[in-house]
Amino acid sequence: MQSLDKIARDVLDSLQEGCQVISFEWKYLYVNDALEKQGQLPRDQLIGRTMMEAYPGLENALFFSVLRRCMETRKPDNIEIDFQFPDGSKGWFDLRIVPVPDGICILSLDMTESKRADEKLKRTEEQLRQSQKMEAIGLLAGGVAHDFNNILSVVLSYSDLLLMGLAANDPTRHELEEIRKAGGRAADLTRRLLMFSRQQVMDPKVLVLNDVLVSMDAMLQRILGADVDLVSLPAPSLGRVRVDRGSIEQVIMNLVVNARDAMPRGGKLTMETCDVTLDEDSAKQTLGLPAGRYVMLAVTDTGTGIDKTLQSRIFEPFFTTKDKGKGTGLGLSMVFGIVQQSGGNVWFYSEMGKGTTFKIYLPRVEDVADTVGKSESPAAPRGHETVLIVEDDDQVRILACTILRKNGYHVLEARNAGEALIHAEQYRGTIHLLLSDVVMPQMSGPELSTRLRALRPDMLVLWMSGYTDDSIVRHGVLESKVAYLQKPITVASLTAKVRAVLG
Repeated sequence: MQSLDKIARDVLDSLQEGCQVISFEWKYLYVNDALEKQGQLPRDQLIGRTMMEAYPGLENALFFSVLRRCMETRKPDNIEIDFQFPDGSKGWFDLRIVPVPDGICILSLDMTESKRADEKLKRTEEQLRQSQKMEAIGLLAGGVAHDFNNILSVVLSYSDLLLMGLAANDPTRHELEEIRKAGGRAADLTRRLLMFSRQQVMDPKVLVLNDVLVSMDAMLQRILGADVDLVSLPAPSLGRVRVDRGSIEQVIMNLVVNARDAMPRGGKLTMETCDVTLDEDSAKQTLGLPAGRYVMLAVTDTGTGIDKTLQSRIFEPFFTTKDKGKGTGLGLSMVFGIVQQSGGNVWFYSEMGKGTTFKIYLPRVEDVADTVGKSESPAAPRGHETVLIVEDDDQVRILACTILRKNGYHVLEARNAGEALIHAEQYRGTIHLLLSDVVMPQMSGPELSTRLRALRPDMLVLWMSGYTDDSIVRHGVLESKVAYLQKPITVASLTAKVRAVLG
């Protein structure tokens, strides 16, 4: 091919498209400036060399068959390709292949940035769809847990009342204790549902995650067994976080149990903590969090890993890869719910046969860590005060009235807000405490409280609910002046909480 004059070269070098002329022997005869940038190799490392010498393995790429066909048939073609460079990076190009006397001319338009933007948009859309799906499942789970907690309140409390009246050697005691035990397991399931749906009431404290891990070390060793090596890598001077200690312990327990199940023949479990600062891109795009300072807890196992086809579903409630009867499918969904309710998020990476890493990111706070004081002796559960109970579920209302009456309280019973207002207007004595459900038809508990406080300004208030409500709980954190009893209620929890509020 004759040499191009300077004007022609200048014109070709000014193009945004890459231009390369390839001989019948697959040697570079000409490349312009744009092609140098696209190909990530200078002109002097291309001219005179074959395409396969410049980019080893190129002949095995799918698009090379199109180049070969154009070279042989002398017919033009268009193709969009993704190209793997020797350094491992990837680029996308739109190729126009035109036969020329000495071989073929390939005009290439770099589509890499637009492709990356498209992929970023797809990831964002997928994250949004996943978030919406999880939110919908969470609402469903919370509603189911609320109704189920009312049923469990009846099962657990009447079991307790019956057990209190039975002698230690009563032949029916064992059967009743089994019923009580089954009810307790069901209550644990609903608690996990509420944690997943971010409707579980939490009592956040400022603490250091390293202290939590140290306190759990012996228990985790027993869970893992002798064939799993537990390695702790706590960061010195770790930042503080504001979380519910019991809930974060549940997060750690669930991750450790899952890791153990993924290593049936033993292995290594590594728990690491460190302070991290997330920039705008990594925080928002990858984790859906605001940029800032976080404390990271990583749990890494050397187990079987999670299949890529299942990874998008692992946080769904009731989804499990374990054998039937060996898992509820609520472990990771609870982890997800607790962490998000604490203002953080979960990231994970897994490869089949190599293991899995879960990273928990929690916002770092500057507050001083709360000290754990000695627990006070519980007050006597009996009392003599007047309690106004407002509950629209008949069984739960009758149950609560029965428990408090058995423990010395004078009880006023209301099925709804209207009956409660009548009691407040007509009862001549002092109403010491309003014990009300949060969510009721016609008028909510908080609205009722506002009306009653106008009539009874000295009356104390205790809420109870199977799930939380934004008027009581903001982002899972109770207002300091609001007393709250989480359903399912039991004889012990109800009498202790009522006595604590009145005492």
